[in-house]
Amino acid sequence: MDRSKPQVEQPQLSSFTRLGRDSVYELILTFVLLFGVASTVRWVIGPSPISRAVPGIHAELWIVGAAVALLLSVLILSPPGRVSGAHTNPAISLAMWRFGVFPGGSVIPYAAAQLIGSVLGVMAARGIWGPIVADPPVVYAALQPAAGWSTWELFATEAAGMAVIVLLVGLCLSVHRLKAFVPWIIGALVGTGIAVLGTASGGSLNPARQFGPAIASGQTRFLWVYLFAPMVGAAFAAWLRRRIQNRRKVLTHRLCGTID
Repeated sequence: MDRSKPQVEQPQLSSFTRLGRDSVYELILTFVLLFGVASTVRWVIGPSPISRAVPGIHAELWIVGAAVALLLSVLILSPPGRVSGAHTNPAISLAMWRFGVFPGGSVIPYAAAQLIGSVLGVMAARGIWGPIVADPPVVYAALQPAAGWSTWELFATEAAGMAVIVLLVGLCLSVHRLKAFVPWIIGALVGTGIAVLGTASGGSLNPARQFGPAIASGQTRFLWVYLFAPMVGAAFAAWLRRRIQNRRKVLTHRLCGTID
């Protein structure tokens, strides 16, 4: 007689419950990302021993880019990141939908969670580090384009930067042997974008990256560009990937590379 205990199947989460859970994870992950961004800017660019020791804004931006790259990669590989996908960026969520691996109905809840997390993250940095986060040159890590840049130059640069990231992510997530490297590729691309574009467009490349700092600081003049340009770039890159890899599908919406 088989005396082994019968296997009890774990109840499957409903799609609504799963979306709620994953959206909360995206809020938390984006909160940590923006807290990290504001904290890094406070210590690397704001008054500190680090900023006094580093010779100039370009070197400071490379330090900020490296720190954000590492943080972003770690968030993607974290347990919540492996569940939700760790998009932390509405443009990435949009791209995953256009890649055909993410439900369109989840894009808006994810984006809303990411934007809320952005605001909470920079406000937490203000609470932890004090008024210095609100004062120049930190100003909640809000971004501004270089003097003399037109709105459309800013739009084109931010859209193009996001398009490059999304295209490479899509190409890598379409190849089994490359998808495990995606967290580090994304980190490297975003970090390089911060360092290279920081004194030009600001190097946001993420609507959530600018939303919280702009709302907290009141510097909303170019906010619509920082919100919409990455979305346009992501949509274009998703279309271009289909043209390049029309016989190969993106395997997952999870940036850690796992499928289930």
